[in-house]
Amino acid sequence: MSMDFIEAMNELEREKGISKDVLFEAIEAALISSYKRNFNTAQNVRVDMNRNTGVIRVYARKLIVEEVLDSRTEISLPAAREINPHFQLEDIAEIEVTPRDFGRIAAQTAKQVVTQRIREAERGLIYNAFVDKEEDIVTGVVQRQDLRNIYIDLGKIEAALPLTELMPNEKFVHGDRIKAYITKVENTTKGPQIILSRTHPGLLKRLFELEVPEIFDGVVEIRSVAREAGFRSKIAVHSRNEEVDPVGSCVGPKGMRVQTIVGELRGEKIDIVRYSDQVDEYVANALSPSKVLEVHVFEEEKMARVIVPDYQLSLAIGIKGQNARLAAKLTGWKIDIKSESQAEQEFGREKDSSSEMHQDSVSVD
Repeated sequence: MSMDFIEAMNELEREKGISKDVLFEAIEAALISSYKRNFNTAQNVRVDMNRNTGVIRVYARKLIVEEVLDSRTEISLPAAREINPHFQLEDIAEIEVTPRDFGRIAAQTAKQVVTQRIREAERGLIYNAFVDKEEDIVTGVVQRQDLRNIYIDLGKIEAALPLTELMPNEKFVHGDRIKAYITKVENTTKGPQIILSRTHPGLLKRLFELEVPEIFDGVVEIRSVAREAGFRSKIAVHSRNEEVDPVGSCVGPKGMRVQTIVGELRGEKIDIVRYSDQVDEYVANALSPSKVLEVHVFEEEKMARVIVPDYQLSLAIGIKGQNARLAAKLTGWKIDIKSESQAEQEFGREKDSSSEMHQDSVSVD
């Protein structure tokens, strides 16, 4: 090996963070295999690469015995003492057996080892860079698509967005810029693998965290998210400062903040509701945009019976039960919705329009 090679090793250590000693050890191990393969020998050998000059030497390691049965692995005591008079039986004698043309083989082997280690180091750096971004949003450019995934260029790596993680009717073409949520970062034998999603509730949460300064600063907290991607979502927010309106903060001036998020999600409807420790109030808010008259809470069953005006029943339930289903996901409570007339027939409830509950919520289409 030349001094240029040693300098290249030093440069790799500085630029890639790959330990020079680790590279030397890997090259020496690979050279042992190359020696045995190219020279068809079963000898026990050691390869030494001088860390300063790059000079490579191969040494056969032989056990010193009284009677030699296998000359490839054993040497007699008299023969060993010709090398070093201090040798004793059972010692290991090393005899240089460096082939004359071993330099060419060594250069090829070293190149392969260094290339492999550089690849592994770069994969490690990429993995470390993205593993901390798990459950975060990234922006990339659509590169290609197959039957299972859309592949997104994130700069240093290509991530996979499964077609099952796209919102309904969502299509992308080559060159489109896209925001997506990282659901998984794995370090595989083929390198880091990053899986993205456009349907995960975490995408909605992170978009609000990025768009609403009060959430980013920790003044407003997102307590729960329920989402049916591409159709409708509900998000419950709470303010740690009584003077800050959590719902208004998320909506933004003239609705600009939430409309930006709606645009990113291709028109997905978003209901922003105020979180409450009072279950009846929280459930009523969660059923936005429907008006709620009464909420009866059954703690043991973790169920809430909700009474709404007759004309609000279909709105409370939603198309194919979507509004009620999302409210149940958001609150973690089973919700049984009854109209005022149904409640009167089943439970003998008297109609009282003045009992309508106050709700604090905003629905954005």
